[in-house]
Amino acid sequence: MKRRAMFDAFVKLDPRRMWRNPVMFLVEVGALVTTLLLLRDRTLLQLQIAFWLWATVLFANFAEALAEGRGKAQAAALRKTKHDTVARRLTNDGGEEPVPASQLRKGDRVVVEANQLIPGDGTVIEGIASVNEAAITGESAPVIREAGGDRSAVTGGTIVLSDRIVVEITSEPGQTFIDRMIRLVEGAERQKTPNEIALDILLAGLTIVFLLATVTLKPFALYSGGDVSITVLVALLVCLIPTTIGALLSAIGIAGMDRVLQHNVLAMSGRAIEAAGDVNVLLLDKTGTITLGNRQATELRPAHDVDARTLAEAAQLSSLADETPEGRSIVVLAKEQHGLRGRDLHDLGGHFVPFTAKTRMSGVDLPTVDSPAVRRVRKGAADAIDAFVRANGGDFPDDIRAAVATIASAGGTPLVVAEDARVLGVIYLKDVVKGGMRERFERLRMMGIRTVMITGDNPLTAETIAREAGVDDVLAEATPEDKLALIRREQAGGNLVAMTGDGTNDAPALAQADVGVAMNSGTQAAKEAGNMVDLDSNPTKLIEIVEIGKQLLMTRGALTTFSIANDVAKYFAIIPALFLATYPQLQALNVMHLATPRSAILSAVIFNALVIVALVPLALRGVAYRPLGAARILRRNLLLYGAGGIVVPFLGIKLIDLVLGLVGLA
Repeated sequence: MKRRAMFDAFVKLDPRRMWRNPVMFLVEVGALVTTLLLLRDRTLLQLQIAFWLWATVLFANFAEALAEGRGKAQAAALRKTKHDTVARRLTNDGGEEPVPASQLRKGDRVVVEANQLIPGDGTVIEGIASVNEAAITGESAPVIREAGGDRSAVTGGTIVLSDRIVVEITSEPGQTFIDRMIRLVEGAERQKTPNEIALDILLAGLTIVFLLATVTLKPFALYSGGDVSITVLVALLVCLIPTTIGALLSAIGIAGMDRVLQHNVLAMSGRAIEAAGDVNVLLLDKTGTITLGNRQATELRPAHDVDARTLAEAAQLSSLADETPEGRSIVVLAKEQHGLRGRDLHDLGGHFVPFTAKTRMSGVDLPTVDSPAVRRVRKGAADAIDAFVRANGGDFPDDIRAAVATIASAGGTPLVVAEDARVLGVIYLKDVVKGGMRERFERLRMMGIRTVMITGDNPLTAETIAREAGVDDVLAEATPEDKLALIRREQAGGNLVAMTGDGTNDAPALAQADVGVAMNSGTQAAKEAGNMVDLDSNPTKLIEIVEIGKQLLMTRGALTTFSIANDVAKYFAIIPALFLATYPQLQALNVMHLATPRSAILSAVIFNALVIVALVPLALRGVAYRPLGAARILRRNLLLYGAGGIVVPFLGIKLIDLVLGLVGLA
């Protein structure tokens, strides 16, 4: 990668590319001027300054090429996933015709069966299948894609593992998801963000100011009875303009997109990442983001005349054949709290009674020893078990009614367990908050970000989970219209909003949000509405995206501070050197005690080039992120990179001056 970046550094010397970066374009012009002057004045100083000015330009190009190189390597890997397969396109008469995948157009319908590649991006309109999306997400576990709902989108280049589906193509040739990924990671579609453009304008303005100041030095020197060569003036200009940040600005932006991609998130623009860094309101779905998404058994509450182990045994028996997450969690809870080991229903001679929407309960019928009677164990909704018990001649205890009401008011789901006519107790199911979420929300709060949980639950349940998770606000019983209205209210108040979504009903809100992260497993409408796509379909990744965005802004701010600060030290090196012969009293400004004016100029030019190389790793890796407020980050940058930007050049220029003296070039 580094070898390729070195080659690209020379390719980028093309002025048609360089003019997009005004600062480095001016350095290239200066390098060209000093090179042409070598034809007239073939001095060692002239040669050295020309060499180091070209080195400055090449180092800047190398930093950008190195950042781009990561994306090109990923693009090469993505290209390997593209196959010009033969698609089975459906004809108007219901038949099939083989056509190359590259000839498929939007609206075409194709048939894909087991072990066949999906020929293009589309939507499943018929059937259900298991699909391997490892080529896109890197995740080897297959996913289910089916017609209808929010899990119908498929991506070209992925493989159907089972069954048969009919896919309607939703993209034109060259506009598939993989094609867009390749262009984005290569940087071909990367546009400068508004902040980058603003900083470019500022740097260009500073450059023009120093250019005018440098041009006036020549007549001023002649008026003062001295003279300053054009080569020295060019060196002065290059050292005074903000070359450090000018050289690294593009690399910082590209590296930010690369860091997002390393988290398996495809950002459609640098603007989206930058906006993530400025976000101050985060909208998060409850299910699957803040909570595990599946209700878990957390407590067994026996009736007043029932032993806890008896309840645990009955709850376990009723759940042995229950393959739902809730059923499995009941078996686990019985084992953890009472040491009950799992048993096989076949060995017990039992018959499992599955849950139905009509009965709203499930359980097991077990034979009894030396009796034709059958033990009927059931678990289910309170009113369903109430009816079951009464039908068998029993009563529903008041303490169980109270337990059911308590659990429901706390936002949980009560499942009542009974055996024939006797109620044994209640299982407390709750949507469990993911581990570490409270700490993560505290980190966001320290960053000045307010979190809002969105859920379709009733307000009481929503508030309970919100308190447990530690979110700042909650929107209960939310509809798509409610989400959109909330985002617009926050934006009207001057906030930047980020949210995640995967369904067609999320598309309006994703499009309205400043940062909209669509799940790759979601619908095509959601992916087109958002400005980022999470290839892993993990809603919690929005938090990492925000942190990466803030790291990008911190890195740019830190290096800008360092660049402007280190110019101060270069003033003390070059300004005295220029006019020392005419104004000997300027020796007082030579605080670094540089050996000669020639050494001072050359040392500053060399440092100006080498500091770019030294900062390339920091530009690519990013400043270490810490969840601090804006004021603390500013103070930290001023102390570390502002003061450091003054001290480091003083030490660096003095060290180079000593080396030049030792080798006889001072």
